[in-house]
Amino acid sequence: MQVTRLRVYPVKSLAGLEVGSARVLPWGLSDDRRWAVVDPHGEPVTAREANALLSLGAVVLDDGALLLSDRDAESLRVPAPRGAAPVAVGHSRQGSALPADSGSAAWLSARLGRPVRLVWQPDPLVRPVNPSLGGHPGDRVSLADVAPLLLASESSLAQLDRWTDEGTPPMDMLRFRPNVVVDGDPDEPFAEDAWPFVQLGDVRFRVSGVCDRCVMTTIDPGSLARGKEPIRTLAKHRSWDGKTWFGVWLVPQLTASPTPAVIAVGDAVVPG
Repeated sequence: MQVTRLRVYPVKSLAGLEVGSARVLPWGLSDDRRWAVVDPHGEPVTAREANALLSLGAVVLDDGALLLSDRDAESLRVPAPRGAAPVAVGHSRQGSALPADSGSAAWLSARLGRPVRLVWQPDPLVRPVNPSLGGHPGDRVSLADVAPLLLASESSLAQLDRWTDEGTPPMDMLRFRPNVVVDGDPDEPFAEDAWPFVQLGDVRFRVSGVCDRCVMTTIDPGSLARGKEPIRTLAKHRSWDGKTWFGVWLVPQLTASPTPAVIAVGDAVVPG
């Protein structure tokens, strides 16, 4: 098995970026979900209710600033708000974040049709992984929902496609928003559910749990149209504890080393 795709999501719920390699940090991949969109009260605004977020892009620049873009090729550079006063945010176990400038708030609010603002997580070591969702003491996470990384398998997606009704177009892996995509064993779809650990290239990860899927997967990332898949089919074949499941959460098992931990497309995938 090997890594076939890598993706980072600089802003939670915005469109992601395909990368050839990425540095692995204790809280996730470099540049992954250190930014998020919140409402005036600091509560997270995600693509679950604001589909238009999926039509916006973001890139972290070399100086740490964020470059936002929309599908009309309009863009905005947002400096990292390092000197801003913290504001309360509703992300569990986070507490507060730093608000970006008013220009970014106006830019995003105009595209979502509601008042929102952009916030930045200055210290990703402050937010622990929820122990009830597979977190161990010392595990840390960015502004991602549950864990530092999400892994999905092409063989599992192929099985999901075989289960769906005839005539249903194949599912786009982007609906599941993975950080790491592996080819998997075509004879063992969903084998990743049972992996206790997995080695990607030179980096070892603990599999902290299987990912429960929400309505966000029913939004086509291209057209933004909502449908019933894949939740309808997952509910028939991958349902337990009142939820549907696809993909697994990963927590880096990093050791002290002068060499940065990096994973890349083409890296070998070794479970166990």
